[in-house]
Parts: sequence; structure tokens; C-alpha cells
Amino acid sequence: MRHVSLLRPALLALLLVSANNLPAQVPDQAAKSNPVPVINADLGSCSAEFTVRDDSSKLVPDAKIRVHIAYGFMSLHKLDLEVGTNADGEARFEGLPEKVKRPLEFHASQGKLEGSAVLDPAKECKSQHSIVLTETPQTP
Repeated sequence: MRHVSLLRPALLALLLVSANNLPAQVPDQAAKSNPVPVINADLGSCSAEFTVRDDSSKLVPDAKIRVHIAYGFMSLHKLDLEVGTNADGEARFEGLPEKVKRPLEFHASQGKLEGSAVLDPAKECKSQHSIVLTETPQTP
């Protein structure tokens, strides 16, 4: 009987230590369950991370972000990339070229909402941008 009474404080101490570790694990699990989608152009070391919101500042999940990259001698090589945002409205482009003739124009859309952002990798190689989506006007 004496062994049972000694075991209880040890179990209680183990439960307290485990409970103290839970808050540190919860954010890690949340980050793993909602990773930022990444597409890699393999053209350089620059990157651009985007957060997409609507005009009422709500995050926009599953928005599509597209970019057309013309690179190389006389910009003869072309590459079109597209990535969708996660539930937090985030997406990232990696491997962007350091030098381009014209700044890169990123276009985001979801349904009738559209927005854009411009990036010059020569001026800001690693950057973070917000894109605000607004309703596109209907043409008659």
C-alpha cells in the first residue's frame, strides 16, 4: 500500500509538467495545419510573401496570385506562375530573379474581386506585401 501512495505524487507531477508544455505545442500545431503555400521559380534568390485581404480587411482564403516573369537575354525567356492562398490569406513566391527589365506585377483574384502589387527585386529582394481585393467594375 505504501507504494501506491508514493506513486500518486509522481503521477501528479508528471501531469503538471505535461500541462505546462501544452501552450508551447498548440501554436506549432496550428502553424503546421495551415502552412503557407510556396511556389519556386528557380531563377534567383529573391522572394515575395503576400497577405491577401478584401476591402473590409478580412483575410481572403483560396485567392489566386499570378505573375508573369520575362527574364534572360533580351527578356526572351518567359515564366508564368500561380499560387493559391491558405486559410490565412497567405502565399509566397521564391526563387525570383534579382534583375528584371520591368518590375514584377502580381495579380490576385477571387471570384469578382481583384487586386495587384508591384515588386522590383533589384530594390527589395526579400519582401512582404499586402494585396487588397476590390470588386471589379462591370463593363456594359
